[in-house]
Amino acid sequence: MSVVLSLALATLIGLSLGLLGGGGSILAVPILVYVAGVDPRDAVGMSLAIVGATSLVAGFLHRRSGQADARLAAVFGVLGVAGSWAGAHLTRSVRPDLLLVLFSLVMLAAGGAMLVRRRADVAGAHFPSRSPRAAVLVPVALGLGLVTGFLGVGGGFLIVPALVVLGRLPMRMAVGTSLFVIASNSAAGYVAHLGEGTSRFALTASFAAAAILGSIAGERLARRAPAPALRTGFGWVVLALGAAVLVKNLASLL
Repeated sequence: MSVVLSLALATLIGLSLGLLGGGGSILAVPILVYVAGVDPRDAVGMSLAIVGATSLVAGFLHRRSGQADARLAAVFGVLGVAGSWAGAHLTRSVRPDLLLVLFSLVMLAAGGAMLVRRRADVAGAHFPSRSPRAAVLVPVALGLGLVTGFLGVGGGFLIVPALVVLGRLPMRMAVGTSLFVIASNSAAGYVAHLGEGTSRFALTASFAAAAILGSIAGERLARRAPAPALRTGFGWVVLALGAAVLVKNLASLL
């Protein structure tokens, strides 16, 4: 039953990616750990494979409708791969409870970013024609890649605002572009994690298949649904889940 429930919840991973351009791994790691019973350190690598495959499919769906910037995706992707590879090698050196505490902090930051991202929407609308801030994009892309490899998060909720504010992209274009960045970062992190733990390929593939189905539905909803309202609601869910994971694991560290 836990596997069936896990796969049902996995569709939410793809739904979030297809609709909002992020949030897949924010859901994937807790589902794998608390529902599927996977060790947190193994869940990080599995999450990267699931989110990477789903993001690639969702990215092509957005690209088909002209909602992705290949140039910025390549810049963020190349720099993010380097950071992701480095971050992945740090995961096994951290205790599982500490890893989940760190992950919960990222969840809280991501949830907060979702709630304030309307400011980025407004900011992006004022300078769509200006060139990206290259001096700022480089360290940001490297840092997001590092977080991806270390904690198993694609970073979409952080990549999308960065693409809007620093890359000067309209919101819909930033969502599609972020999916390709997430896919490349996740692929690099997953390859680095191979051989360091239990891969559980069958469960990973099942999760990815369910998430891809969710991403197809999410991309279709993105064309019609009021994304700001959905993003706000999802942001509160992420904040609540992050707080729960933090409280559960922080006590064991004290």
